[in-house]
Amino acid sequence: MKVAIVCDWLTNVGGAEKVLYRVHKLFPEAPIYTSQYDTKGIDWFSDADVRVGSMQKYPAKLRRFLGPLRQRYFSRLDLSEYDLIISVTGAEAKAVKSGKWLHKHGKKSLNPDGIHVSYCHVPTQYYWQMYDDYIKNPGFGILNPLVRLFFRLMVIPLRRADLKAARRVDYFVTISDYAKEQIRKYYGREAVVIHPPVELEEFSAKKGISRGASGRTKATGGRRSSSPCQAPDPLELPFSGAYYITTSRQVNWKRIDLAVKACMMTQRRLLVIGEGPEHKKLVKLAKDSGLVEFLPMMDKKKLASYLAGAKGYLFPSLEPFGIAPVEALACGCPVIAFHEGGARDYVVEGKNGVFFKEQTAKSLAEAILKFEKMKFDREKVSKSANKFDEKRFDQELKKFIDGKYK
Repeated sequence: MKVAIVCDWLTNVGGAEKVLYRVHKLFPEAPIYTSQYDTKGIDWFSDADVRVGSMQKYPAKLRRFLGPLRQRYFSRLDLSEYDLIISVTGAEAKAVKSGKWLHKHGKKSLNPDGIHVSYCHVPTQYYWQMYDDYIKNPGFGILNPLVRLFFRLMVIPLRRADLKAARRVDYFVTISDYAKEQIRKYYGREAVVIHPPVELEEFSAKKGISRGASGRTKATGGRRSSSPCQAPDPLELPFSGAYYITTSRQVNWKRIDLAVKACMMTQRRLLVIGEGPEHKKLVKLAKDSGLVEFLPMMDKKKLASYLAGAKGYLFPSLEPFGIAPVEALACGCPVIAFHEGGARDYVVEGKNGVFFKEQTAKSLAEAILKFEKMKFDREKVSKSANKFDEKRFDQELKKFIDGKYK
């Protein structure tokens, strides 16, 4: 079977790139077609045949301006020779046409049986469900007024083009029940849920467990306790005492500001791991309070130790899934999550975390105080992540493809 892989862009590390990497490992000989590729931003695909076109010359920072060009670029890619096209996308890469689609619409096709399976994280967010949030704060600083004007003028034709692209997909796969609902709502298409792969072996190594006289490993929300992962040496921590943690690309829609505000309201320590355009704003928001510390992204082993040492993981953003919180669960770290989006697929109230209902600092602060009155068995918290491992993803995706490609 001749396979091609397509993605929106390859310029940084995130959840989408983790999915793409696993698909690449499943089909290592398949070329990867993308709009832009930055080997400094992501170095995971040095062994892959990554193919880019004329869009490579544009600065990656402008990618939200480049939506129309990406739609044009992907829609004009001739991939009709392939038996199988797999797009891993949350934006415009789904615009590629399969041989089957071309043949059905009376167009020239090198392989009329070729199909396109789109692993679609969610309908393009800045055109649809998060349009209002992007208009409010596009994240371009002094250029925000220009970006707002551009989006308001262009959103209708962009939505039309996005809907047209969605109709070209032969089969949709997505990452959560929430994403499935969004695809049905905005595209009028059905999708099969295959949860994304999580590197559980990196985050759930059974070491460093200390047991009490009863032989059980317990943890409470209010005090740090034993964990399936090795907690960091206290000397490695930027501050002493118990702490909460959040790990993310620091962009406005991740709402890390809510985690910072909530911990300042409750006088709880917070460790923020990650980098991004919102970093300076977040540091300023912390106001040298001594409660919030920032660290850059780090290797998985060290990240796992920080997750293991935390009281809880704060997940204030609305996301179609969220791989980082599942990594936290694998380390035995309970999650405090916004009660919308993909978090509902893996957080079970009172078992491995708690929810907060409103996307506000006050609601999150109240959830933190509620969390601290609850008890969590960290071994059980860790086991709750087992169903999201990489082998399960491989098996489910292969089974789906085998059922469609005949």
